[in-house]
Amino acid sequence: MKILRNLILTSLLAGIFYAPVFGQCENWNNSPKKEDAENAHVNYRQYLKGKDVAELEAMDAENFKVAFSEWEKAYTLAPAADGQRPSHYQDGRVLYRVLYNKATDEAKRKEYAAVIMRLYDEQIKCYQNEGYLLGRKGWDMFYLPEYGRTEATYQTLKKSLELGGNSSEYIIFDPISEMVVQKYQNGEMSKEEARNINIKLMEVLDHNIANNARLKTYYETTKVRAEITFSAIEDEIFDCAYFKDKLVPQYRENPEDHEVIRYIYNKLRQQGCPEEEAIMVELKDKYSVIASAINDSLRQTYYADNPAIHAKDLYDGGEFSKAIDKYREAAEKDADNSKKAEYYLAIASIQFRKLSQYTAARDNALRAARLRGGWGQPYMLIGDMYATSARTCGNDGYTRGLAVLAAIDKYAQARNNDSSVADEANRRIGRISGAVPSGEDIHLRGKSGKTDVVPCWIGETVKLPSL
Repeated sequence: MKILRNLILTSLLAGIFYAPVFGQCENWNNSPKKEDAENAHVNYRQYLKGKDVAELEAMDAENFKVAFSEWEKAYTLAPAADGQRPSHYQDGRVLYRVLYNKATDEAKRKEYAAVIMRLYDEQIKCYQNEGYLLGRKGWDMFYLPEYGRTEATYQTLKKSLELGGNSSEYIIFDPISEMVVQKYQNGEMSKEEARNINIKLMEVLDHNIANNARLKTYYETTKVRAEITFSAIEDEIFDCAYFKDKLVPQYRENPEDHEVIRYIYNKLRQQGCPEEEAIMVELKDKYSVIASAINDSLRQTYYADNPAIHAKDLYDGGEFSKAIDKYREAAEKDADNSKKAEYYLAIASIQFRKLSQYTAARDNALRAARLRGGWGQPYMLIGDMYATSARTCGNDGYTRGLAVLAAIDKYAQARNNDSSVADEANRRIGRISGAVPSGEDIHLRGKSGKTDVVPCWIGETVKLPSL
């Protein structure tokens, strides 16, 4: 009976899930149906207020139907609401993202994605703020398969950067960086254009790091990621002068660190810096003096006192099992639980990504989580393990989909434990949510609303959605 009721409800909802007729910038202030529009606005807002897409996805179907219907009425009567707030465009995108995430039909997903984009365009037309909104639109395009890494996505993000300048939101930098590197590597962008965009990105990031106290940390971490992304092509698009500006300050901060000196000297040589330049002579002489003073005995003493550093060097040298041993030694020596947690997470990452020791990796990730409460990274790593294993855990879409559900559960746990990983957790959930067990498979197995055990090494119990 419950299944029949849900199927009927699904049929009723299907009748309202269509793109409304898009208006211009009408508001309700002078509308003969002002009261109707205002009432519809109040009615739907009570369902959406304070909720994100994930929470709305979990909403009871009847309540979602009411919320969508009232939003649709409010939007149709007054697309621009009261003329002072873009609520109907913003909330419409949220509602249609819920429909998009739940849709299994490719044509429907494409339709819903198009509506989301059009609601951005309408808000821009009526409320301006084009630089910011194009950034949000481009970010959505980048992570929606219907648009992805297309030229349209790139041009949207590029225009957002041009219009936003130093006010550009930090979320656009990852997609732009990745697309610039990809376009350059594919021969679709010149060295000069890639270099100029990189310079512009770094200027905006540095401006916000220096002047945006509230979001400084976000811009700092974004800059680190952008530098890592561009490192794949920076040797090709930049010359000696760029690397001197970038690296010599690091040397001045660490004038006795032989590893820093060696790296900077070799990098500048690779980028064509003349050996006779004063800085090159200084680096070479300094490294020669330091290197001769550090023999193997001293290095071993240093490693003995710093097992975590030894572990990192072993890892960089491809000696993964030995690196794990040294991280364990570091964890045993350190009394700080937070550092212990980092060492065990490093062990888990090596076991998973380099040695394919999934069970041991999970055990160490969970140990890291116990040592450092409120930390989402261990659960993100376990989610990655499960998502990776989904391809081989099971013989059909249903059993493989169980592994995907287990991965989603871990990403959600990471998000709930640690707000700093919430955005990335949501992105990963979005990327794999299409591979969960289909409604047909769940129905055929009689698993609607029930639990099932993920096969192979995962062994987790997951909850199937109710149909």
